[in-house]
This record gives sequence, C-alpha cells and structure tokens, in this order.
Amino acid sequence: MTAPDPAQEAQWKRWRAVADLYHAYFTGLILTVVTRRGTADAAEFVFRVFRRQQQERFLPGLEKLGLSHLPPAVAAAQYHYLSNWIGGVHVEYMYESDRKAWIRYPPPRWIWKGTAICGVPGEVSRAMLRGWHANNGVALGDTRLGFVCTKQSVDGQDGLEGYYYQYDQPLELDQRLVFARHLEAPLFDAAAAPALPVASWPRPRLEKAYRNYAMEYVRTAAPVMVQLFGPEDAGYLLHLTGKLIGMQYFDEVAAALSMGRGGASEFATFLNALFVAQDDAAETTQSEGTFEIRQQSWRLMEDVADNHSACAKVLAGLFEGLAAGCGRHIGVHLSATPSGRPPLLWTIG
Repeated sequence: MTAPDPAQEAQWKRWRAVADLYHAYFTGLILTVVTRRGTADAAEFVFRVFRRQQQERFLPGLEKLGLSHLPPAVAAAQYHYLSNWIGGVHVEYMYESDRKAWIRYPPPRWIWKGTAICGVPGEVSRAMLRGWHANNGVALGDTRLGFVCTKQSVDGQDGLEGYYYQYDQPLELDQRLVFARHLEAPLFDAAAAPALPVASWPRPRLEKAYRNYAMEYVRTAAPVMVQLFGPEDAGYLLHLTGKLIGMQYFDEVAAALSMGRGGASEFATFLNALFVAQDDAAETTQSEGTFEIRQQSWRLMEDVADNHSACAKVLAGLFEGLAAGCGRHIGVHLSATPSGRPPLLWTIG
C-alpha cells in the first residue's frame, strides 16, 4: 500500500478538524436545549433529529453498504455497526441468529464526548433510540422488528447496548422499543464482524465520509430546531451554541489549518481556510483594515428543502466564537439573503 503524500495527510487533518468542530456543535446544541428549555424539549428535539436522519439515510445507506439482502434484524444491526464505524464511532456488532443481532456502543460515547455525558438526561438518550432504532422495522416494511435496549451509558451503565429482534407478530408503536436491563450483550469478536469492501472504500473516501458524518448531524438539527421551536427561539439557541463552541475550539481548528491567533487579518485568512476545508467557495476583498468575505456556497444546507434563514445562525454563532478565540475585538457581521441561502456576505473588522 502506497503511503499518502504530505499534502493529502494535511488535507485529511483539516477535514478531521472540521468534523471535530461540527461534532462538538451538535453535542453542544443538545446540551443548550437541555439547559435552556428543559429535558422534555431536548428529548423531543433529539427524537425528531434522529427520526429525520433515519428516514433520509437508513434505506439508502443499506444499499450503499450492500446490506439490503440480509434478514431485517441483521441488516439493521450491521448498518449501525458499519455506518458508525465510518464516522469514527466506537461500536460493536454481535450476531446471534437471523432474527436477533446485537449492537453495543462501548465507552467513551462519541455523541456525549468528554464531560458532556454528565449533562445528558436518560430521557434524551432514550429519545435517540425512539427516533432511529425503533423505526428500522417500519422502514424495512417489517413491523415485527423491534429493538430491545439492555444498557444506557447516561444511566451509569458501561455502554449503550441492545439487540434487534424479529418477533412472531407485528408490533404496536409502544412495543418497538423496550428495555431489558437484566440482560447483557455477548462479547465482541472483531474477526466475526462485517467489514467494508476496501476497493470501494479507499482511505480518501473514508476520510471525507468521517468529516461528512459529523456535519450531517448539524445539517439535520438546524432545520428541526427551527420547525420545532420557531425561528426566533431556534435562532437564539443555534447562535449561542455556535459562539460557545467556536470559542472553545478555535485553537484546535487553527492548529489543523496551520494558523494561529491574531487580529482581523489573521481571522479572515483562517475563515477562508475553513471554507475550503468544508468544501465551500468564498472570495475575499480588503478595504482599510476591513475584510469582506463573500461565501458563494453553503454545501451543508444547499439542498435542504426547509432551510430557513434562521439556520444561518449556525455559522454566525460559530464564526463569532471562533473570532473571539482568535483575538479580542474582532467583529464578525453577516449580511444574509432573506432565504438564508448563499451568497452570504461576512464583514470582518
């Protein structure tokens, strides 16, 4: 196998920094809703985010991963194993029978990275399972398929785990997710787990998929937030989360982009590099110490049908926070179109 050249390695490092930034934003967004609106609203938000992703991604993902021919329980479990593995999520898969297959997310949990896990109520974690895992049978056209959860990390257990099971009869809505805390998953055997075909998943594709996996959560979450809480409240929460995360993550992202702290000029250069790392086109002009960056594309949201103008608060908050991490008194102003779609004009000064 030929080693990647330094330029390619540098690009992958930039992609991973973008992934880490958006990963942190998504986790932070859930915590913002928990602390500002309460557990019930946070659980409803998480449910809707994961249900939307499940409806958009599950069946196409089965095709892409070559799993559509498998029995429903096995297909569902292998999908979670492989798709999460691509995104850098630590997950295990254990086959028991064609009607029963386990998945386990051992610690540390990707979605609740670091100390964030201490702020996540059990109800919010359960909402993720209700949104996605409990609906896989419906998506597959087999309502006999349900998910049995045996452990939850946020409840102090050593991971999130459970198994897909194909019952003898169709399940009612409240039977599609049940809990059996007295059971425990079998041990994971990596040699027996499915693997991606190397030929169709080379390193460059995996690296880009790793970046896109984290970004996809924000792409889904922003419009869900607006539809659920309304543009004003959602815009506030999206912006606040972005500012907090941007301030915390500037140093990490800047290091990956081979940049450092400074003033408006340095931040404008940083922002242009960030646009490139997330596949966005931008043009910069300078006048008397002020920089104008015309963002020509926002690929993250470009084909989202319900992309409200309030969704642009994601970027406004992130860029304000990143600017604060870069240096003091760096102003960031967004002049957006009424639709919130590109071109977006950023004034840095």
